[in-house]
Amino acid sequence: MHIDWNTLLCALGLAFVIESIPYVLFAERMRPVLRSLSDQPPAMLRGMGIAAMCVGVLVVWLARRMLV
Repeated sequence: MHIDWNTLLCALGLAFVIESIPYVLFAERMRPVLRSLSDQPPAMLRGMGIAAMCVGVLVVWLARRMLV
């Protein structure tokens, strides 16, 4: 298996950029949001994480399929 390190690092950098957007645009609102997330049970957080991963895999799959 060949790993395209350039693509992997670009994807990682893009993930950091996308993850930082709410903190830049809604800095004053993020504290209550994070506090409410910390009050959620682990099962709820895990479910949200799995859902986000599924959406991410779907987006990557669709993008790869459309570009081929």
